[in-house]
Amino acid sequence: MDCKKALTEANGDFEAAIDILRKKGQKVSASRADRSTNEGCVFISTSADNKSAYLVALGCETDFVAKNQEFITLGEGLVALAAAKGIDNPEALLAADFNGQPVESAVTDMVGKIGEKIDIVSVEKVAGDRVVSYIHSNKKIGVLLAMNGVNGTDITELGKDITMQIASMKPIALDKEDVDAKTIEREIEIGKEQARAEGKPEAMLEKIALGKLNKFYQDSTLLNQTFVKDNSKTIRQLIEGVSKDLSVVSFRRIALGA
Repeated sequence: MDCKKALTEANGDFEAAIDILRKKGQKVSASRADRSTNEGCVFISTSADNKSAYLVALGCETDFVAKNQEFITLGEGLVALAAAKGIDNPEALLAADFNGQPVESAVTDMVGKIGEKIDIVSVEKVAGDRVVSYIHSNKKIGVLLAMNGVNGTDITELGKDITMQIASMKPIALDKEDVDAKTIEREIEIGKEQARAEGKPEAMLEKIALGKLNKFYQDSTLLNQTFVKDNSKTIRQLIEGVSKDLSVVSFRRIALGA
């Protein structure tokens, strides 16, 4: 019906009708700009040599659209484009050429066709001696992991365990020194306030807060987290148990609707 109306409005001019439909898409996109895109899918592309991987999170408003084949095809095309062009941020991807038009225009066209807000939530890349990826069964959580020092070691099981750990335990950084200063400052202040509320002496607040900070590191940094499948060891110990040469270079965890 939209096509018929556009053709009528364009007096049968096919190209003009296409322009009308595209403009409608732009209007739909603008009118839905304040909508939440808590649904969607995560798409991952890994290089043939398993040394780099790209992740694109494409958001939409409803689970119904997230399961739409055209939406899925768009996401698969976008992650393939990101991998081919070495694109690791949404802005660059939106500006990239996609089948003869900017990605931004392709997304706008899809908005006009589907009638929901669609946006590129995240574009991520990791690289190392070996990369491992994981997409949760709901397609809304994706993890990329890059490791060095592989040297022929079979890390299939290890990589699976670590990516699933990241998906479930949501670490915010790799190790203590990777936590940003603002987060550390906030955690120390929270620790002091908690101790103060418990009636602890002012002179002890700093020490108590630092103790709480260490607990925060254990809970929130990947290498210091307790391994969910064996609480007798940390992720650092898990890796060292496979090979002393292995190290995690980087990881990314993206969750739609989080």
